[in-house]
Formats: sequence, structure tokens, C-alpha cells
Amino acid sequence: MPDKILFVDDEPAVLEGYKRILHREFDVNTANGGEQALAAIRETGPFSVVISDMRMPGMNGAQFLAQVRQTAPDTIRMLLTGHADLNAAMDAVNEGNIFRFLTKPCEKEVLGKAITTGLVQYRLVMAERELLENTLMGSIKVLTDVLAAASPEAFGRSKRIARYVGHLVSKFGLGSPWRFEAAAMLSQLGCVMLDPELVQAAYVGKSLSPEDQARFAAHPQTARDLLVHIPRLEPIAWMISQQLTMELLPTGHNSPAAMSGDIVPGARMLKLAIAFDSYRMNGKSEGQAIASLRERHTEFEKELVDALTNMKSEGATMEVRKIAVSKLVTGMILHQEIRNRAGMLVVANGQEVTHALLIKLESFAQAGKIDKEIMALVPV
Repeated sequence: MPDKILFVDDEPAVLEGYKRILHREFDVNTANGGEQALAAIRETGPFSVVISDMRMPGMNGAQFLAQVRQTAPDTIRMLLTGHADLNAAMDAVNEGNIFRFLTKPCEKEVLGKAITTGLVQYRLVMAERELLENTLMGSIKVLTDVLAAASPEAFGRSKRIARYVGHLVSKFGLGSPWRFEAAAMLSQLGCVMLDPELVQAAYVGKSLSPEDQARFAAHPQTARDLLVHIPRLEPIAWMISQQLTMELLPTGHNSPAAMSGDIVPGARMLKLAIAFDSYRMNGKSEGQAIASLRERHTEFEKELVDALTNMKSEGATMEVRKIAVSKLVTGMILHQEIRNRAGMLVVANGQEVTHALLIKLESFAQAGKIDKEIMALVPV
């Protein structure tokens, strides 16, 4: 599919001119003003490059492109401006909202070269995303599989936290959502160094000795130390290290929207998701957990807590069945905790069945160490 270019101006004749001179080289689309352009991005995007005039009624070009940055962060943004608007254009570039600005009138050759440069940058961004999704995310999956095998209780919590964080990321439309979701999935990685019984006791809020409390409180730093030297995981490692200690920012800086693009909201959301999960693990309903979080107004901003409402229930299209371990398939969700004959936890309640977990459960069942039938959520 060819790369699509979107020109935005409030003068139809100008837009027709762009189409006329560039249609042989590029897939040119046009929009009359910022509002129409934002609708086009939502309905017919993505666009590789968006080029906007600066002076438009209602919403100027810099304001429009700042919104494009929020709704389509991968799109390359350019601004067309007259000499009188030069200072405003430079401010827009310095704020990081604009890839390049062009002065009017702009000759065809200059405009074509700028678009070509923008397309090269867009393809680099998309190649980076493919690298992250296909390579780095594969590595993250290996680490979570190790966590599932070594500490099923910790893996179960990380899955729940990832669901809560994913909900918050969607609510606020934060850029690079993979970073926040990866931080959630790896947030409990440090627990592989702890005794499983200590991890379980800490999760349900049991009283711990000072020594055990100190060991448990160190698990975020342990995870950070394991991850920080992996290229591109440094921001994720930092978010994880702050999950129990992240403090509120000064008044006026706590809005997730204001922090978009930074790793600070990841740490804030991670701490909130963990606190929410602790309340749920102690038997509180979703509403009761949110009410308790609202009382901790010195720790959690109201906007974040309120965003936890109306979360889609896990397993909404599934039903509970008793099923043989040999009949389990990936994607099912365990509806009970599984312990071996000695009473040691093997897999936590609520854990999604993965390929690695299937191998583990089948091995335990064949050896007679666990029951051969278990309760699970299966697709209806």
C-alpha cells in the first residue's frame, strides 16, 4: 500500500494546487482545516506525512499538528508558514511537535524533497516498531515464560497488572503503549529470587517479619538490575524500579495527558495497578478497591483512579468448566490455584495457559503430582 500524504489548509484552491503538482509522485489527500483533517486521520488513516498551513481559522497549524502528535504519534508532521509566522514555527519545532517547517511560497522541488525525506523518516519509525514487536517483545515473552515457571504467583499478578495498565493506557491514549505493557508484564520479575510462599504472603497482605519485608521490597530493584543492560529496555527497567515508591509530582504536573510520551506515567500507573490488585486479592470488589484508592489522595491522582472504572471483565466470553489437563489449550485461564501433593503452589489462580505452562502441567499430571482435572475458563 503506497504511503499517503495529507495536506491541510483552509483554502480549497491551495489544496487543489498541491494535488495538481504532486499527484504523479505521491498519494496526495487533502483536508479543509484542522477539524476535517483530524476526522480524516481517524477514519481513513494512517497517513505517513501530514503537512499543514500555519494560518488557519479556529485551530492554527501548530495546534493542529500537536493534536496529530497525540492521535497518530508515528505520523511525520510538517508546517508550512510565511515569514511573519517564523517565530511561532520555530517554537513548534523546539517543542518537538514538528519534524520540519517549510516557508511559503514553497517550490515544487523543495516540497517534493521534504516529503521524500519525511517518508524515509516514517519508514525508519515503522522499521523500529517492527523490531520492537518482533524481536524485543519476543525476548520479553521468554522472560515472562521463565517467570511463569519459576514463580506462578508472581506471573499471575503480572498478568492482572498488565490488564489494568493496558486499560489505563487505552483510556489516556499514551504513545508507545508497548513500553507500559512490557513494564507491567515484567514488574514481578524480581520475585524469581524469592521464596514462593513469601511472595504469596506479601501479595495477600499477610504480616511479614522485617527481614522478609525488606527482601520483598527489594524485588523491583532486582528486576531493574536484570533488565537495565538489555538495549531499549532501560526505560522499562526504570518504571519497574519505581513501582512501590513513585511519588506524586508537584501540583499541576500529575495529569497523565500532560505526562504523555514520558516514562513517569508508566511508573505512576504501575504503582496504582499494584495497589488495586492488592485490594482485589484481599477480597474487595472493584468498586470497593477504587473507593479505597480514592482515599489515598496523597499517593494517587484522582484522574488515574477514576480511569480504572468500567474495566472490561476478564473472561467475559468464557465459561468455567472442569477439564482434563491433557485437554488444556493456550489461551484458557485457570480458575483455581494448583498445588502439588506437598501443598506447594504450582500455578496461581487466574493464570493464562501458555505453551510453557502446558508442558509443566502435563509433566506434573503424568507424574501424579497434581490432579488430572482442573477448573478453567474456556471459550464459549
